Amino acid sequence: MNVAVGIGCRKNCPAGVIETLVRQALNRVPHAAPLGLFTLVDKQGEAGIAEAAGLMGLELTYLAREALRARAEDVQTYSPSAESLFGVPSVAEAAALAGAGPASVLIVPRIAAGGATCAIAGAAP
Repeated sequence: MNVAVGIGCRKNCPAGVIETLVRQALNRVPHAAPLGLFTLVDKQGEAGIAEAAGLMGLELTYLAREALRARAEDVQTYSPSAESLFGVPSVAEAAALAGAGPASVLIVPRIAAGGATCAIAGAAP
């Protein structure tokens, strides 16, 4: 199953924290084939996200705020922090949904640890 992994994090979150969280999320989806890591364009300065993607051999895609807003109705875990900082309903869940495509569905709702968040969405067949 093709999946998109959405990532959010606090400023300067270490790559190891992000990588561990992504692996935990992927372990919940047997036979997952990750399309890559997806996050908000505002996270381009976060070295931990880029480093984690490299460690895992996954492509990293930065998405516009509008792409995340477009999936607001499909988000399960609303984030007041993401809304106030970036004007998006969530980062991890909305990025996963946007990255997986228009008919995608949330498979792993947001999980969080150590200042990072992760969610997984499945692409439509």
